[in-house]
Amino acid sequence: MHDFPPVPGRQARASRAPCSIGRPAGDFAAAGGERRGCGILAGRPTHERASRHGAAADARHRDARGRLSLYGEAFAATLEAADPGLKLLPRHTRGSTENLPLLRAGAVDLALVQGEVVQAAFAGGAPAGLSILWAMYPAPGMFVVRGDSAATSIAALRGRRVAWGARGSGLVLLARAVLDGLGLDPERDFEAVFLDRAGDGPAMVLDGRVAALWGGGAGWPGFAAVAEGPAGARFLAPEPADVPAILARQPFLRRMTLPAGSYAGQAAPVASVGSWSFVLARPGLEEAMGYRLARALHRGEADLARRLPQARESTAQATAGAADPALLHPGVRRALREWGSLP
Repeated sequence: MHDFPPVPGRQARASRAPCSIGRPAGDFAAAGGERRGCGILAGRPTHERASRHGAAADARHRDARGRLSLYGEAFAATLEAADPGLKLLPRHTRGSTENLPLLRAGAVDLALVQGEVVQAAFAGGAPAGLSILWAMYPAPGMFVVRGDSAATSIAALRGRRVAWGARGSGLVLLARAVLDGLGLDPERDFEAVFLDRAGDGPAMVLDGRVAALWGGGAGWPGFAAVAEGPAGARFLAPEPADVPAILARQPFLRRMTLPAGSYAGQAAPVASVGSWSFVLARPGLEEAMGYRLARALHRGEADLARRLPQARESTAQATAGAADPALLHPGVRRALREWGSLP
C-alpha cells in the first residue's frame, strides 16, 4: 500500500449527487473525457487520493493504518478494475463515528462503518434513507497479550492496564458490548488506556506498558504487530460458557471464529463474538448506481480477496446473509435477487 499525495487545488469531497453515471461531477476526468466521480470515506491519514468512485475507510493513524483504511484502498481499486467507467475519490477521516455524519449529510456517497456504529445507526430501522451497500468483514472481538504473559483468560486481566483504542471508536464500542455481557466495564474493571494513535497499542503491549490490547478480526494491524513480536501472541476471548449471556444482552452480536493461522504463530482457531462491518450508502443514492456497484463488486470478489486476504468474506453471499434485506440499498437488493442470494 502507498501513501498518496494531496491533489493540488482539490478537496476529497464529492458533490451531492456525483454517483449518477453520465452526470458531470466536476471533480476528476475519466478516460475518454467524461467527468464522473463519487465520494468514499476512509480513515485518519490526511493524504488524499484521486481515483474512481467514493467511500469512507477507517485509518486511525498516519503510521499504522487501521483495517478499514486498508479495506477502503482495496475496495476502490477493485471497483475501478471491475468497472473502469466508475470514479472513486477516497477521503480519509477519523473513522466510523465521523464517517456516519458525513454520509447522512451527503458529503460522501459511501462510507465504511464498523459494526457497532452500524447497529446504533439502524436501531429501529433505516434512518434518513441510509442503506447497506456491501458486507465488509466480520470482527470477532478479543484481547491479545504477549505469548509469555501469565494471563490466560479475560478474568486474569481485571485491574490491569489494558489498551482499548480510540475512545468512541467502533472497536471500543464492541469492547463495551462484549464486556457488558460479562458484567464488566473497560473503565471500572480495568486500568483503561485509550489511544490517540492506533500504532501505540501494540508497542505498549510489546514493551510491557500495558498487559493487553483489545481488537478484532483477521488482518488487524495491531494484532499482527504483537504476533510478530519476539514473544509471539496469545488471544483471549470470552469463555464458551459466557457467550449465551453476552448474546442475550447484546442480540446484534454473533458467534464468530478467528480462523487458525490468521496471525503468526496462531495454531488454533479462537471462538468469540463480534459483528459485521458494512459499506453504507448515502440517502438518495440512485438505484441504478447501487445495482452497478453491486455487479462490479460481485465480479471483483476474487480480485478483492487477492488485494486484501482478510476481505475474502466480502462477497454477495455474505452481504445477503449478514444484512437485514430491508436495510439493503434497493439496487443491491435487486442484484442479490437476480443471483439467487435473496428470495
